[in-house]
Amino acid sequence: MTFTTDVPVGEVIHHSLLSCSPDARLIDAAKQMEKHHVSSILIMSAGTPIGIWTEADARKLDFSDKSIGTRPISDFMSAPVETVLDTTSLSEVALKFKQQRRRHFLVIDENAEPMGVVSQSDVIHYQGLEHYLCMRNVRSALKHVPLILDDHLSLSEAVSRLREEQRDSAAVRVGRSEQYSIITERDIVRWLANDVKGDCLRDVCDNRLYSVDEETGLLQASNLLKRKGFRHLGVVNNIGKLVGILSYADILESVEYEYVNRLQDALHSRDEALKSSTTHLRLAQRVIEASLDGIIITNPKGVIQSVNPKFTQVTGYSAEEAIGHTPQLLSSGRHSGDFYQHMWDELYRNGYWQGEIWNRRKNGQVYPEWLTITAIYDDDGQVCQFAAIFSDITDRKKDEERIRRLAFFDDLTGVANRRLFQDRLEQAIANAHRHKHRLAVLFLDLDMFKRINDSLGHLMGDEVLKVVAGRLAHTVREGDSVARLGGDEFTVMVPEVESIDGLMVLAERINQAISEPIAVGSHELYVSSSIGISIFPDDGKTPDELIKNADVAMYRVKADGRGSYHRYTASLHHDSVRELTIETRLRKAIKEQSFDLHYQPKIDLKTGELLSFEALLRWYDSYSEQQISPAEFIPVAERLGLISMLGEWVLERVCMQQVKWHKEGLKIKPVAINISAQQLMKGDISQTVHRVLKETGAQASWLEFEVTESCFIPEQADRIAEILHNLRSAGSNISIDDFGTGYSSLSYLRRLPLDELKIDRSFVTDIAVNADDARLVSTIIAMAQGLGLRVVAEGIETQEQLDYLRDHGCHQGQGYFFAKPSTKEQAHDWLATEWNPLETKPISA
Repeated sequence: MTFTTDVPVGEVIHHSLLSCSPDARLIDAAKQMEKHHVSSILIMSAGTPIGIWTEADARKLDFSDKSIGTRPISDFMSAPVETVLDTTSLSEVALKFKQQRRRHFLVIDENAEPMGVVSQSDVIHYQGLEHYLCMRNVRSALKHVPLILDDHLSLSEAVSRLREEQRDSAAVRVGRSEQYSIITERDIVRWLANDVKGDCLRDVCDNRLYSVDEETGLLQASNLLKRKGFRHLGVVNNIGKLVGILSYADILESVEYEYVNRLQDALHSRDEALKSSTTHLRLAQRVIEASLDGIIITNPKGVIQSVNPKFTQVTGYSAEEAIGHTPQLLSSGRHSGDFYQHMWDELYRNGYWQGEIWNRRKNGQVYPEWLTITAIYDDDGQVCQFAAIFSDITDRKKDEERIRRLAFFDDLTGVANRRLFQDRLEQAIANAHRHKHRLAVLFLDLDMFKRINDSLGHLMGDEVLKVVAGRLAHTVREGDSVARLGGDEFTVMVPEVESIDGLMVLAERINQAISEPIAVGSHELYVSSSIGISIFPDDGKTPDELIKNADVAMYRVKADGRGSYHRYTASLHHDSVRELTIETRLRKAIKEQSFDLHYQPKIDLKTGELLSFEALLRWYDSYSEQQISPAEFIPVAERLGLISMLGEWVLERVCMQQVKWHKEGLKIKPVAINISAQQLMKGDISQTVHRVLKETGAQASWLEFEVTESCFIPEQADRIAEILHNLRSAGSNISIDDFGTGYSSLSYLRRLPLDELKIDRSFVTDIAVNADDARLVSTIIAMAQGLGLRVVAEGIETQEQLDYLRDHGCHQGQGYFFAKPSTKEQAHDWLATEWNPLETKPISA
């Protein structure tokens, strides 16, 4: 074998340079690279290289930018260009690749004139690493678990994933199978050259991932890459699972150059020493002594004849202690006699054995090693010796276990993660289907957990999650599986459900365990959980269905007040789909502003005079051709954080309408606008009102703001009072809406700048027939009068209700008895005609 490690790089490169000008379009440069099958292009200006663009730079491109191919390549090139002299040896270039983590260098002569580009593949092809590579398998060169992409991803998303993970390739899963194709940086250049942007991976991935076993030697893999013209190979384990993708860069990075140089020096000297047998033997011994692996030479019966220094370093036995004994000296006792019998049978039959084995050091410590034994034959073809080469793989086994835990277990809590839970659930479903029994999934979410993170910090929150995971693991039965899906979401799988009642008892037991106080640092914390339950096969037949439906049931518990459990039902699915539909269409409706305002009059209960309006938001969904109730879409808007946008839209439309009425000469009546808790919490509503008034020309006195009791959060009392004072001092009236349904106190009400109190319609409905409601309403009226507030009754629908309210001193009212909420045109007519609803209705004495 000829070694070229000291050959100057100028002798092995291709001297034809692919180049372009700085203003060349990126797509044209990509086409040149694809046409000439090269991985880089040099950017030249006035005969001087100013930058380089490589396949690795293609990962930085944003494929969602439709114009990217027409931009000049100077926008994307790497500069300055890293160079090496043509007299630099290949070994120096290889080491420079590894140290600087680059894949291309420009080769220049002594006059700094460009000669060509050297790549990592050139080093692999010409550096003469065969002796080193034949001593390693592909698994030793793998640095990462493989990046696996779904074939429905767009090209833009795929390139983004490669960039985020800093990978030069990714496996693409074909559908839901375990078959893969591959995409590389070269594919990105090809897509760019062919102006492919919008397709998904399944439409453009036509390169099947060629795979080898992880025990395949690096030399064999390197030769395969050369022979096939590939630059990447898939690596599978003994059960056919993809565990890595091997590239030239991985091979080069795995090379231990100090060892390679020592080994190559020794082998080079050996070639010279072949002229004399004594020199040959001496140099062979040097190679053995320099080896980073332990080496044992035995006679045909397995008696040790010699060992190298690495043997002593790994096992603790000196050469004197080992020679004359058999390798049984190292036996760990972990392997049966059949194991060793099979090993010797293979050796005598094939002259070769390789595998993982556990041995014992002199100090008694058991360790794993990778062992290769080769038979050495004499001139007559008879085995005269055995040579065993082994390496301690303790660190590798630890890394494998750590990777396995990261892949299947939650790093924070130690319970299973989503991936492992899915695997366990799939197996449990198959078993339940085969044996015709039920299984259950419990989806658990901690209530108000965000408060702990926000108030005490995420470290405290993490400690709480650890405690909760531990309590879950101790509460469930043996055989049940606990997992953390992420955040504060946990799942429990019960593989065999004996009875529904027993399942509910388990859910109650979990809630009780979690609700026990948790001591974290100097704090004693209390948390509760909401649990949704789904059962196979009643509520789903796949893992995704069971988890999704348990999640839906959990959200019903949240809606009902938290801290309990609920089983999934078909109606919950309908409600969830309905809410999701409303959410999707609501976003579109807000974008298109496809809402309308209706106005409901407030009437003086004594005179019938129109005093003001309440603006009510209406949404007609053109897709379903239905009117969507505010009771449905307002809570969704609040949950999505969109209520402030809706509130600002209502404010702008009301102000513009009032200005229009004013210009038409109508007498302006104030319009009441509802304010949500989210608008108050944002703290900028007074600035918003000031801006809208200034933009529209409306007056503050034309507005009233209605705030529900649910907005009055004690912890935010001072802040809310300040916001309301700002609105009132500007000239607007403030009203408390739906009074009696919240938790405001009299002392709190006295601190707020209120003008008006509205009695909730639920109390007004039965005042004529329900003595309790009647007493409550009269008490509210008296209290409001004592506080100096006007009283407005909502939901007046009958003469009897009107009479009672008027007799007990209620000032104003609104309801269908007077008028339904109506369009701005009807409101215009009411203003223009000075409409009085009591003039057309009999008034009781």
